[in-house]
Formats: sequence, structure tokens, C-alpha cells
Amino acid sequence: MRIRATVAAVTGALALSAFAVPAAQADGSAISREDTAKVLDAAHAAAAKSGSRVAAAAADAPYALDASISNVKINSGKAIVAGTTKKVSVPTSFTLTHGADVDIEAADFIVDLEIYKGSYEEPDNYLFGDLYPTCTAVSTTVATCKGTIDAYPGEGELRNSDAGAWSANAYAIAFNGEDPSAADFDITKVGVAEQAKVGSTSLQRYSKLTVNASPEPVKKGKTITVTGALTRANWETNKYAGYTVQSVKLQFKKKGSSTYTDVKTVKSGSAGALKTTVKAAADGYFRYNFAGTTTTPAVKAAGDFVDVK
Repeated sequence: MRIRATVAAVTGALALSAFAVPAAQADGSAISREDTAKVLDAAHAAAAKSGSRVAAAAADAPYALDASISNVKINSGKAIVAGTTKKVSVPTSFTLTHGADVDIEAADFIVDLEIYKGSYEEPDNYLFGDLYPTCTAVSTTVATCKGTIDAYPGEGELRNSDAGAWSANAYAIAFNGEDPSAADFDITKVGVAEQAKVGSTSLQRYSKLTVNASPEPVKKGKTITVTGALTRANWETNKYAGYTVQSVKLQFKKKGSSTYTDVKTVKSGSAGALKTTVKAAADGYFRYNFAGTTTTPAVKAAGDFVDVK
């Protein structure tokens, strides 16, 4: 199980070693995220970056690897939306450009893409994939890479304040046969390339919207009361909670029509409650429609049919 890190005291790049991660990755790589964190730590220390995630593997630093990452895409440009409990996995892709002497097919060559909330130097939180991305060479110096960003809201990885804009960080490490767990590990023979803000994405709290129009049936000209509720995922309680003081449109679609039209705008109240009244005019469907915010995706309620006599 992955455990959410307490990142308030973390500086430099993302604190991968603060997670409970396996010694070897599920894809068979002998290089763990703790190994990569040690190497990155040494590189940051040499660059006079403050703070440290774990003890450096050696006093010296890795050399600068001839590699760079570009064309980053996260979830095909769409926001990452997480509910209260289920794992969320979204695709990532990017281009890796490297020197001809860099062996990207080596078992101990690692490339990774992470996302972080807040500043690169002091992130509030970060997410990465369960497995390292895989790369396919398209020439002697260019490869296309694919991976995932995985989140486990049910395991405490997310806080409500994490909703909003995130940035992406990427790195490549060539261990060149050096074993990070060996007593004679020579970090100066390990190459590192790291880039901050190579891309961006947003993380949103999954939303739900309900509607109920009554009475049914109703006489023409009489009052119809339309109730509902706008809720969204609370990542700290793993339950859905009301999204209050939000503008939600009440819409109506006449029977036989394929188009909803706006009737009025209603503000969500306590517990996200919605309530308004309209006069019965014709058979049709009522629904609420929420346009969304930067932290919460748009959502539409299923239409509720009212038979007007």
C-alpha cells in the first residue's frame, strides 16, 4: 500500500522515499523509488538545494546525463477527477531525447514523470505512477514514453486542499550497472537529468447532482417544486459532502424535444441542497446543471419527468 507522505518538511524535488514503496517495482525493475530518491538527493545537494529526503548514497554527486523530456501530456489534457475511495489511474506520455551514448534499454535506466501541488521546492503533495513509464525508441536519440499517474484517495493520499492546479516534474537516471545497495556504490558513475514544470494538469473532486420534481402528475398552472443536491468528494472523510453557495441552472426539456433550455439559476444551500418552484406548463423533464469550478467538475442530473394534466 502507498502511504501519503507528510511533505511539509520536504524540500528539493518530490519526496518519493517518504512513501512506503517496494524494494523492486512490479514491472521487474531492480531499481526502487528509494534508490532514485537517493540519487536525486545527491544531485540536489551538489546543486546547493536545501533539504534532503534521505541520506545521500555517497559524498560525491552523479554526473549530468544528456537527456531531456518534452511534449508532456497528462490524461490527454483533461483534468484528473477523483472520487472518495476508488483508485484513479490516468495515462501520461512524453518524448525523451538523449545522447547516443545513453542506453535507454538498460534494465537500470529509469525515466519518470510525477505531478506535484504547490511549489517545486516545497510541494504540498505529489503523485506518481505505480510503475515507471516505458519508452520505445524511434531513433538513436529519441524515444516516445508512456506511463500513468495513479492516485488512491481511499488510502489518504489526497486532501481537499489538493484540488486545483498541479505541475509536472520529470527525471531520467542511468545507473550504468551501479548497485545502489552495494557497499562500493559509486554515485559519480550514475547520470541524472531532471526538469521541473515540464507540464501541468488539474485535480478535481468528483461531483454528483440529483433532481426531483413534484408533484407528479400535476395540473397545468399549478406549482412544481424542484429539489436536488450538489455534492462532491471529501478526500479527508472519504464521503460525499454538500457543495454550498454554488450557482446551478434549472433546465427543462419539453416532451418530444431533444434540447434543454434554462429556466432559472438556483444557489446551493446547506448540504448542497437545491430547491425552487415553477409553474406547470407542459409535459417534460426537469434537471439541474452545474457548470463546474476549478476544483470540481461539471455535472448534470438525469432528467425527472413531470406529467402535466
